[in-house]
Amino acid sequence: MLFTEEHTYRHTRLPVDRASTLLPDAYCSPEFFALEREKVFAASWVAVGFVGDVDRHGACVVVEVAGRSVIVTRDRDRRLRAFHNVCRHRAARLLDADAREVGRHGRIRCPYHSWTYAADGSCLGTPLFEGSDVPPGEEAVFDTSGATGFDRADHGLLPVAVDTWGFLLFVHLGADPAPLGDQLGDLPGRLADHALEGWVPRRRRTYDVAANHKLVGENFMEYYHLPWVHPELNQVSRFSDHYRWQGPGMYTGMCTTPVSRNTEAGGWDGLPPLGSLRGEDADAGRFVWLFPATALVVLPNHAYVILTRPVAADRTVETAVLLTHPGTDPDADPAAAEGVEQLDRFWDVVNRQDLEIVERVQEGIGNPAYRGGRMCFRFEEPLHRFQNMVIDRMVGVDRVPEGDAAPMTRMFPDA
Repeated sequence: MLFTEEHTYRHTRLPVDRASTLLPDAYCSPEFFALEREKVFAASWVAVGFVGDVDRHGACVVVEVAGRSVIVTRDRDRRLRAFHNVCRHRAARLLDADAREVGRHGRIRCPYHSWTYAADGSCLGTPLFEGSDVPPGEEAVFDTSGATGFDRADHGLLPVAVDTWGFLLFVHLGADPAPLGDQLGDLPGRLADHALEGWVPRRRRTYDVAANHKLVGENFMEYYHLPWVHPELNQVSRFSDHYRWQGPGMYTGMCTTPVSRNTEAGGWDGLPPLGSLRGEDADAGRFVWLFPATALVVLPNHAYVILTRPVAADRTVETAVLLTHPGTDPDADPAAAEGVEQLDRFWDVVNRQDLEIVERVQEGIGNPAYRGGRMCFRFEEPLHRFQNMVIDRMVGVDRVPEGDAAPMTRMFPDA
């Protein structure tokens, strides 16, 4: 099957009330997965972490995008930098995946032959140089200062584009990417009053999911499954309170308002809201899937983010992070600490319910008898929008989808 041909996706390209889902190979095929890595993930701004994790010179995160390991750090001038995690000498991996500091004095030293780089990516030199751990008395042997045709300026780390929006870090593997804002569209404006750049990660969990990353995302985008999969969430997220919240940009967006109060099973209360919010923002939850692979939930009192990392066609690793606004300090306020714990437990229950069901879908979608299903127009328009973004990238169409005419549209007018 030709995964880069428009004709392959003709049934998903139909209007949503007549469309079928993406072909099963998009969720099962190693060949599709390999192409998707290059055409979707290597060609997009991908959310990979949090600004607060690289808040000073030398702090870093090591992330993976499209199978490439990338270092994100700050240089001495506190500018964000990102580089391929590859030594320019013999390609050794420079930092381990769990590294949080680039190294001594803010330097990145290759463990193989001790080539060392500054946090701005420049090559500081090869042995002999300060901090290279050359054995005493053998400095002359390692002195390459007289090497013919060698200029350290030509051997800095290989750069990767990096940018931020709110509390999120993004990288782009392309050589000359369009600005991040082109991909985000009107979303920064829609969430401007939340001042997300000041929000702080409080709890993190990791989940290993036996399912394709798109199934994780598509499950997040729709409320069709709530009554049967999420009995707790269904009590605090009524169908009648849901709206489409979709402007132009590489994202899908939904909204629930008003935010329902907690029940005995839990909910989204427990922390005070951001005091500066006004109007609809003060009592609404925003649910956004950032293309290609990030869930973003913003409520008046907290945010919840799921960074998904595709590992194989049938495996995804999630990093789920609970954040609070600057007015909440669980380290100093016992009530806030308990609120954070309650929210963390509630989201963990909801997420585990989702993962159980998407793993069931992965098991079924690999059955050759299944060749795709009909979209449910009322509930699954966001899936249709997302799947067509994927198709665009697979066939080489450069397009940012438009949004709705109205800022909010009730999803279930008869509810």
